[in-house]
Amino acid sequence: MRRFELKYNYLGNAMSEQSASVQVKIMDKEYQVNCPSSDQEALIKSARYLDEKMRKIKDRGNIHGVEKIAVMAALNITHDMLHKNQLINETRHSTAQQVQGIETKIDSAIAHSHQLEI
Repeated sequence: MRRFELKYNYLGNAMSEQSASVQVKIMDKEYQVNCPSSDQEALIKSARYLDEKMRKIKDRGNIHGVEKIAVMAALNITHDMLHKNQLINETRHSTAQQVQGIETKIDSAIAHSHQLEI
């Protein structure tokens, strides 16, 4: 997963790919963000998603201040991501067990077939 860097990011990380400056708007504030050209669409979608989440939190009215709203949005997004990762890992584990069970049945069927040939 690639990370986007703000144009005014003082870290100045070098990008190996051709980068482009993309303007995104979050909570009515515009940001110039550098990202690889191939990731511009993903960056724009990410900014829209973040903007939606922040606006929903703001509309609830119980959290004030853009910074607090941003932190809550980040926590909610991270929670959702971690939950989905957990589900993916559980599904992988379950699938691996099912595959192992099928392999065992196939090996047993092959062994039984060889015994019938003898």
